[in-house]
Amino acid sequence: MIVNFLKSIVELNNNIFSFADVFIENLNLSDWISDAIIDSLHILPLIFLIFIIIEVIEYFFADKINLIMKRSEKNAPLFGSVAAIFPQCGFSVIASTLYVEKYITKGSLIAIYLATSDEAIPILLATPKSIGYLIPLIILKLIIAITVGYLVDFILKDKKYILKKEDVEDIDGCCHHEVIGRRKRDLLLHPLKHTVNIFSFILLITLALNGLIELISSNIELENIVKSFQVIMPLFTAFFGLIPNCAVSIALTMLLIKGSISFGAALAGLLSNGGLGIIILCKHTENKEDTILIVKILLVVSIVSGFLVQIVEQFI
Repeated sequence: MIVNFLKSIVELNNNIFSFADVFIENLNLSDWISDAIIDSLHILPLIFLIFIIIEVIEYFFADKINLIMKRSEKNAPLFGSVAAIFPQCGFSVIASTLYVEKYITKGSLIAIYLATSDEAIPILLATPKSIGYLIPLIILKLIIAITVGYLVDFILKDKKYILKKEDVEDIDGCCHHEVIGRRKRDLLLHPLKHTVNIFSFILLITLALNGLIELISSNIELENIVKSFQVIMPLFTAFFGLIPNCAVSIALTMLLIKGSISFGAALAGLLSNGGLGIIILCKHTENKEDTILIVKILLVVSIVSGFLVQIVEQFI
């Protein structure tokens, strides 16, 4: 019965999008505009489903994950990396708050930043043709995050401190919803709001990318200039990843899907992309030199990892 229901949903979905495809094509828009709209619409239902699943898991397990992070000792970089690799809205924010309150070490925080993927995993899951990037991305981010996290704590001898009771103001996730203290109605409302926001970003970014590709492909000199920058692209994407906005991870993922950047370049940007967590760190910590050190480590690890993976790609 469930299988038949799912089949009917899939058939209905296909019929709706077949009609939408024909309708959009009949609007006589430029091919690159039509393709952008159609590609974005096809991702929409699956993205919504993925965000509902994520919201349900967060609702029932977020508090337990936070408690484990607070009580973790030597295994904090491991637990933090595994928890962060799961696409959650605001986990890096929570991690930054835990660091400011002296619950976790510097290595644990950096491991969480490196493992955080924001919207990359949901978008790859919703794009079947690009799902081959998913497992390598998860594995590499986990290996890099865990390794760097333990190395940072070992080299810097960073330890957890006695909890300092500081008033850290309430913080919001990327959609201006509460990261802590979720309500049951958020199980549907937040995925719906998040889907609309992400769809808007995907549509705008896809339109921009398709327009840019159309422009470059019609100009040989411009195409050669772009190709020459591909070699050092991990350097640019790593700095781009530092921008604290989920649109960054969407842009990097869409660039990868479109074939505009290498997997190594995308990895560099997604490693340095700590989401809104870096804002919280800059805003609440009194030790600015400590924050600068964390950002430097993020950049160096992201750039080196991106270049190494890009080199390996040449031989695969």
